[in-house]
Amino acid sequence: MKKSLIIIAAAFFGFASQALAQSENNDDEIIVTDAQGKQEVIDLPEALTHDYDSLLNNYNSKTYLHMSFDCNMPDVNPVYSAEVYKERLSRIPTIIELPYNDVVQKFIDRYSGRLRRSVSVMLGAQNFYMPIFEEALESYGLPLELKYLPVIESALNPNAVSRVGATGLWQFMLTTGKKYGLEVNSLVDERRDPVRASYAAAHYLRDLYKIFGDWNLVIAAYNCGPEAINRAIHRSNGEKDYWRIYPYLPKETRGYVPAFIAANYIMNYYCEHNICPMRADLPVKTDTVVVNRDVHFEQVAQVLGMDVDQIKQLNPQYRHSVVNGSTKPSAIRLPLAMVGSFIDNEDSIYAYKPDELLTKRLEVAINTDAPVVSRHSSSRSGRHSKASRRKSRRGRSKNVTIRQGDTLSEIARRNGTTVRKLKKLNKISGSNIRAGKKIRIK
Repeated sequence: MKKSLIIIAAAFFGFASQALAQSENNDDEIIVTDAQGKQEVIDLPEALTHDYDSLLNNYNSKTYLHMSFDCNMPDVNPVYSAEVYKERLSRIPTIIELPYNDVVQKFIDRYSGRLRRSVSVMLGAQNFYMPIFEEALESYGLPLELKYLPVIESALNPNAVSRVGATGLWQFMLTTGKKYGLEVNSLVDERRDPVRASYAAAHYLRDLYKIFGDWNLVIAAYNCGPEAINRAIHRSNGEKDYWRIYPYLPKETRGYVPAFIAANYIMNYYCEHNICPMRADLPVKTDTVVVNRDVHFEQVAQVLGMDVDQIKQLNPQYRHSVVNGSTKPSAIRLPLAMVGSFIDNEDSIYAYKPDELLTKRLEVAINTDAPVVSRHSSSRSGRHSKASRRKSRRGRSKNVTIRQGDTLSEIARRNGTTVRKLKKLNKISGSNIRAGKKIRIK
């Protein structure tokens, strides 16, 4: 077992760089080939498959990011020796180990090559998000280089949703998000809230470090869960080094730590690869107001003269543009200059088209009208209608002609009635009747 483990480890990290190959036509995986010719498929973290155009669909990107015309570097990705990459990684001021190997090189090549335009967007977007990440990590006493986890988790898209439902900048799954205090229901998804999700992620990362005591294992566990890491440790006879348990990890997790190292590299050395950051015009300062009633973004936008898309971007946790203040006091984030206007116009905001925008009824009347059955709705209803008509005809009276020799009792017997009813209906006092006359029957 030990011999095979050594062979596998050497196969991944001891081979020459020319023995490594990558499928250039697959956006979801890379394929590495070891010195013995054995191929290994490594799934890419999902954010490494996001294209440039999808990143620009983010409101912040569309509104505050612009091409930089001051950057005149050639759009060419230089090639460096392995020693250069090792030396650059060693200069990044981190607590977390950022070692170099050929798998890390493949992820650096991915970021500096086909993803270079996406890196340009992320370099601009980091102006919005990195201060939030750093404050959250600092509050839990964590290494600040963890701020690059959302680069490989979501490509810095707060509305990112993975194939398996992980959501937000930090890609929280539903159960983990709720465990760390993020509210998720039909109206609210705080996994999309950059601030609350960042503090929840910092809390989670601290808990993972208490379990493993190694940052590379923590980063891997953030991707696949602590249970998968413990299984890999068990299968590797108790090894607790990420690079030693590597063959026993899920395919995406094998690329996750290398991708994290590559993200740290490219976000620090983008200039060396001729990547021009997009120019960021930072959004205006913001603050929150707390509401105790439901309010729709459109109500706020129309009364305050704001762009409703800006309100959505500032409040991504509200899934249907409704702040559910009637459930509990809830905060809505606005540009600082608009906070006073909101307070001054609060009654007007609530009064703006509530019947159209807030459609949940508090009380409804029940329809108590008797149901009307259509004659042609179905064969069953048709049979019902025929029976009703027969019953209706039975309830109506008819006239019959008295025959020669008829008596009231004879007429009553023939027509299924009684003498008494015949007398009452025809106002007959005695028992004399005349042939040829009409008598009513019911």
